[in-house]
Amino acid sequence: MDKFMIIGERIHCISPSIRKAIEERNPEPIFKRAKEQLDAGANYLDFNIGPARKDGEEIMQWGVKALQSEFDNVPLALDTTNKKAIEAGLKVYNRAKGKPIINSADAGERIGNIDLAAEYDAMSIALCAKEGITKDNDERIAYCTEMLEKGMGLGMEPTDLLFDPLFLVIKGMQDKQKEVLEAIKLISDMGLRTCCGLSNVSNGAPKEIRPIMDATFAAMAIQCGLTSAIMNPCDKRLMETIKTCDVVNGAVLYADSYLEL
Repeated sequence: MDKFMIIGERIHCISPSIRKAIEERNPEPIFKRAKEQLDAGANYLDFNIGPARKDGEEIMQWGVKALQSEFDNVPLALDTTNKKAIEAGLKVYNRAKGKPIINSADAGERIGNIDLAAEYDAMSIALCAKEGITKDNDERIAYCTEMLEKGMGLGMEPTDLLFDPLFLVIKGMQDKQKEVLEAIKLISDMGLRTCCGLSNVSNGAPKEIRPIMDATFAAMAIQCGLTSAIMNPCDKRLMETIKTCDVVNGAVLYADSYLEL
């Protein structure tokens, strides 16, 4: 079994300091967040510029080149709803350390991002949704199958699509959590890879509870076959949980010092 893939979530334009850094084209605050996440064990960094309707193409190219230049071609997830900005980032991306990840496609308006992934030999997160929250697992699997068939029809490997069943907030949607875990198992049983926005689970919960909820849900999801997550690698409890899951699953050879790896 492969090690769990950690995609660091903390370079996000919703953060005032990151938003200001992007506006001013000042890479230093972005580099600081990047280093913290890489030092903590992130495998990929998610560069989230939001909708970026005005100058998204220039922003994405600037960010991709800056991050990969500073951190030895660190692999990135390009995160925006602006398709042209994603394509601009793909054009300057260096694949020496890993394929780019498009964040994200879905079975609705953003299904064209699968075409981009195929054209540029990229991976793509594939949300098992079309419009809003998916009704049930029958719909999730239908959308998963639709996107899989599209990708394979374009010559993609099935493993280049990371299927996201959409993690839902526990506070207010507690009754949906088992269904999400079942969806991960169903997709995993198809031999496919999965991904999620892990912090969605604890959104709205008290600050001291969030690490507990995220770590526990991560362990349960990994047991069901979850293979990657967009998450906060600076959360020590969460990282300890994921590293332990890797040991239990045989993805990492046990040593007394495994938490230090």
